[in-house]
Amino acid sequence: MPPRTRNVQLKTSTDHQGGGACPLCGAHEPQPTSVVALRPLLRCASCRLLFVPAAQLPDPEEERRRYDTHENDPDDPRYRAFLARLADPLMVHLRPGHEGLDYGAGPGPALQAMLDEAGFPTEIWDPFYHPDPDVLRRRYDFITCTETAEHFHQPGKEFRRLNRLLREGGWLGLMTQPPPRDEELADWYYLRDPTHVCFYSRPTLAWIAARFAWEATFFPQGVTLFRKTGPRADRKEHPSP
Repeated sequence: MPPRTRNVQLKTSTDHQGGGACPLCGAHEPQPTSVVALRPLLRCASCRLLFVPAAQLPDPEEERRRYDTHENDPDDPRYRAFLARLADPLMVHLRPGHEGLDYGAGPGPALQAMLDEAGFPTEIWDPFYHPDPDVLRRRYDFITCTETAEHFHQPGKEFRRLNRLLREGGWLGLMTQPPPRDEELADWYYLRDPTHVCFYSRPTLAWIAARFAWEATFFPQGVTLFRKTGPRADRKEHPSP
């Protein structure tokens, strides 16, 4: 089950103009979608990212208010079953001693508990709840990013950081819901959350994999596993600034 939330008022706007640059690949002049959805949406012709215009991005205070409504109990078996959609296929590739990072862990780090219990020690980082800069100065054998990438205001910057944090040969587990067909966007539940601002179709995820020379494996229910190709790096190596 996805994270439970209370109802929150949406921002609305009639500004559907294209312009600016794609926040993932930097291509210019993304174009508005041809359908009327809950919010204006732009699509990049290069990487196919679907995203909310910069003028519609929530401010940090609005984001925090929304995240504070999340009810993600680490002991809730239904929430654990939801996270297992990513954890189970990821753990097939992990070995004893592998160390991980739950990136965007939120207020209830259930996935960290699940991975720790399985024998894979996992750090947590979140810009609002766990903003420890030391965690971002290490490298990891695996990184999880569950229901987080849709919140990225600067996805290009975020994925570059994830690439730096991941050791060679390591795994990035991503879970985010792909957008439906354009004619179904108007009723798509994922758009009702004002902090959901970037949406990744399979072509977009394939673009990300190609950009970083990652191997991608796609699973049902919005799960993708990326493998950073190459031999594993030395554990003492640190990310470049």
